[in-house]
Amino acid sequence: MTAGAQADEELVRRASRLFSGRVAFLKSAPALRFLPDPDVPEIAFAGRSNVGKSSLLNALTGRRAIARTSVTPGRTQELNFFDVGDPVVLRLVDMPGYGFAKAPPAVVEQWRRLVRDFLRGRQVLKRALLLVDSRHGVKPVDAGMMRLLDEAAVGYRIVLTKADKVKPGDLAAVRAATEAEARKHPAAYPDVLATSAERRSGIDELRAAVLADAEL
Repeated sequence: MTAGAQADEELVRRASRLFSGRVAFLKSAPALRFLPDPDVPEIAFAGRSNVGKSSLLNALTGRRAIARTSVTPGRTQELNFFDVGDPVVLRLVDMPGYGFAKAPPAVVEQWRRLVRDFLRGRQVLKRALLLVDSRHGVKPVDAGMMRLLDEAAVGYRIVLTKADKVKPGDLAAVRAATEAEARKHPAAYPDVLATSAERRSGIDELRAAVLADAEL
């Protein structure tokens, strides 16, 4: 086994131990003045409405309902913070879903201001994870979020969700196309992770990536 492989396995083990410990909801922030103190690294999760963000957060943390799941797009309209570790060493940030077609323009603009200002001004934000549905690949609303992250100079990884819902050959094609799109964006990490919250595939790799990005 190479030194690199050993390091990767050790990172997976450390990540598993961390997420099998204390994970707790901290607070919701409808505006920047409600943000928690910036005292630990943060990893933000972004994705269009109904991409499976809450389900993936539940799988990542090994909980059934740490993040609420809903078939109603656009349910999360605040920044939701979750403490990881005891003592706390990391926070996960569940960002409001985007792309909700039926929302009033004022709600969409409020979402955009909140997300933009959070991304630009949060010094402890180490990485954003941009969730993209494996069945559809990068849609125009996802590309818009990628541009927002580029403009905010926030490094981000693309994570494919619902990988169990597509055939292996189709998943490989979507992954390749997504990586090609990522190469066009200066803040995007070049490698794309494929996950399934339902079958828990890719969860170990995602946990390890979160730890690496948080520099823990």
